[in-house]
Amino acid sequence: MTRPGASSGASSGTAAARRHPAPDRRLRAVVLGLIVGVAPVAGARAEPGIRILDLPFKVRALRGSRSEAAVSVATSGLLPITGAKTGPQTGGQQAGDEESAPIAVVWGDEGGAVLALAEGRVTVRPIGKEAVEGLTAAETPRGALPGSRRTLSGPLSAYLTGRTRAPDGGAAAAVLTIRERQPMAVSTDPKPVPVATVTVPAGGEAVFAPLRPRLLRLGGRPALLAATLSGADAGGLALIDRPAGDPGAAWAVTARTPAQPGPPLKIVGIADFSGSGESQAATVSAKGRLQLWTLRPDRIEAAGEAEGYAAGDGDSDLAVTTPAGGGPELVLPVAGRPEIAFVAAKGGLRERARVALPVPAETGIVVLGEGAAARLLVGLADGRVAVVAPDGGTP
Repeated sequence: MTRPGASSGASSGTAAARRHPAPDRRLRAVVLGLIVGVAPVAGARAEPGIRILDLPFKVRALRGSRSEAAVSVATSGLLPITGAKTGPQTGGQQAGDEESAPIAVVWGDEGGAVLALAEGRVTVRPIGKEAVEGLTAAETPRGALPGSRRTLSGPLSAYLTGRTRAPDGGAAAAVLTIRERQPMAVSTDPKPVPVATVTVPAGGEAVFAPLRPRLLRLGGRPALLAATLSGADAGGLALIDRPAGDPGAAWAVTARTPAQPGPPLKIVGIADFSGSGESQAATVSAKGRLQLWTLRPDRIEAAGEAEGYAAGDGDSDLAVTTPAGGGPELVLPVAGRPEIAFVAAKGGLRERARVALPVPAETGIVVLGEGAAARLLVGLADGRVAVVAPDGGTP
């Protein structure tokens, strides 16, 4: 299958533009040492800008604003960070909205750095090896699947436990553990906060893939979405929810997708991508298939697919950005090419633009900021990090 929009006149114009770039674009490419390829569409935005961050180490991990690493740094006092945290308890969000912080964190074997956005420019603040070791350890709770990551939303947290083997022999988890802090009466006596803990199996012969589960809001209440494996070359998604109107009901798998080839399905993001008013999940399989799913309490329905993308390395993050005046867009690595693609879903999956990189994106794509002020951080296969300004401006 061709990439979304490949047959349109706009895409044909893109191909021609790439074959015969204008002289001034050639000059900019020489000056920058990079070529930026953008598919022109009606009402196209300014050409994206790109630069490479000056980091004194090779990056092997990149974590975005909705990661536990970013939230931990923002609330630890390690560095003075304005607007340190937003989440269910602070920013008017509700349970099911994942915790976030206005920073990203990168690290490698020789150190790490906190990346923040200040007046449209990404700033770099180094952190030491000890801090990096602490962040790495904190991402995986005690008893969790080694190397896995927890997801947080106010009193709720969820992570993979019960180490087992996937049908193909790889690492997997037998259950999803959900912990929920319970309310307690105000007292002057120090008491431990009561926590309710439940474990939810994937069901049948399925196991959970070693990918971070995602918290979301569904029908006004929190729910979870996780990737599953059910065969040597088959996988899907499981929705974990509690029945509406029964606060004492147990968590359970309430919906799942049929098993399909090309596992696992990495969850790229959850939003109303098509503008239908319903929550949707976007996934990319290990074989490069992008799929859109509409989430309902009792079922998960396919809502579109396209080929030609890459899932990135392991459990690395991929980005969802919201351009000024537009709906949510996915930002994905392009399979087999040193490019990232901006994919919108209103009226069907289609690419708005592509941006060429010096080498393929591998260790993740995350976003800082919103609208025209947003900046993308792209972890490259050679250990560098590229900053992309999607709507132009100084990256």
